[in-house]
Amino acid sequence: MSHAAAFRALHHGRVPDDPLVLPGPWDAASARVFVEAGFPALATPSAGVAASLGYEDGQTPADEMFAAVARIVRAVDVPVSADVEDGYGLAPKELVERLLDAGVVGCNLEDSTDEGLKDPAEHAAWLAEVREEAGDRLFLNARIDTFIRGVDDPGAAIERAAAYVAAGADCVYPIAAPTDLLPLLRSGIQGPVNVFARPGQGPAPAELGGLGATRITFGPGLQRHAEQSVREAAAGLAGRPAE
Repeated sequence: MSHAAAFRALHHGRVPDDPLVLPGPWDAASARVFVEAGFPALATPSAGVAASLGYEDGQTPADEMFAAVARIVRAVDVPVSADVEDGYGLAPKELVERLLDAGVVGCNLEDSTDEGLKDPAEHAAWLAEVREEAGDRLFLNARIDTFIRGVDDPGAAIERAAAYVAAGADCVYPIAAPTDLLPLLRSGIQGPVNVFARPGQGPAPAELGGLGATRITFGPGLQRHAEQSVREAAAGLAGRPAE
């Protein structure tokens, strides 16, 4: 079985209290730590990788992002999915080629830009082109940005989810959806649902699974947690309190 097929299979047949938990490595060393801990797959966070490269979230040049992701893939022997933001303006064919060249099995693609939410029909059409180019070689996780863009109506997220699944998305990701809305979103969405969690905060993965999460990712949370640990260690070495 290919890594892509193995990764896709991890999203199906799961019981409610056992969602797929995908830690987010930001470099090769962190990826190896997560694999050593026993996780069967990983999902890179664009913001965490950006921080490791010295950029603000959303400012990483495409070439550097793909190169960083490729280093992570080379460092481990489990499937890796990559957050490639809004696709960096690449045509579907080039985007798919660059993802496959990096060695990933899947990707996050978000439906907003600095200007705001994309038109859902136009975004769905673009996702369909990506799916056509990728075939079954990539697992497409379609991020839905309504909640982080001030649209609190769960119906808007459900409508976008339906359009993206129809376009070929394997999973949808209503990022930052309120926990109490997860059962409603789950009931209205076909296929796997990705839920964002904060390490050490809020419901545990098993509880989120019971509320409707098929898989759980952490964005840059793990990278920021590690950064804080380094900050505290550095403050200790310098003989001053940590910020």
